[in-house]
Amino acid sequence: MANDGEMDKAEFVVNTSPQIEARTYRDALGLFATGIAVIVTERHGEVHAMTANAVSSVSLNPMLILFCPGKNSQMGSSLDEITTFSLNFLRSEQQALSTYFAGGWNEPSAPSFRFVRTEGTPRLEGSLAALICQKHQVVDAGDHWIVIGRVTALHLGIEPCRPLLFFRGRYQQLGDSAGPAPDLNEADEPPHIYYSL
Repeated sequence: MANDGEMDKAEFVVNTSPQIEARTYRDALGLFATGIAVIVTERHGEVHAMTANAVSSVSLNPMLILFCPGKNSQMGSSLDEITTFSLNFLRSEQQALSTYFAGGWNEPSAPSFRFVRTEGTPRLEGSLAALICQKHQVVDAGDHWIVIGRVTALHLGIEPCRPLLFFRGRYQQLGDSAGPAPDLNEADEPPHIYYSL
């Protein structure tokens, strides 16, 4: 190990090419483990849903969360018609639903699921949690949109809480339930991690 806070350069591979290949970029992003969510909305009386793992909390006050649909996706091309949506976090046993709503289902019949309503917006029954959102802002971002929703209601599922995860292009699961969340004061902030070179 190097001294005085210097990093051991043998531990890192640095891509100094002026052009990063798309496959290399995707592989690097795949090293960031994420949860899986199903975004559900309603247009012209029909319920539409899509799978997403590009999901992130944005703000606690106000409560904002984002997801990123591709511009060419059905949901991405109809954002002007969407005012509310639900963001549903999947359980480990709901992998089939992730595949189905991502358009990769090859079986003759769909997996079992049901949409129910909270605050008038459809959500996926049985998920870990569902956040009901009003569309707050849409930002142009390359080949995707960044859709920011203002959370107006939420529904928490029952224990145990075992999320469906995605890592290196594959579904993954936690070995054990994470258990209930610790009690926090309203003023408590999530941990901030700072890096310095």
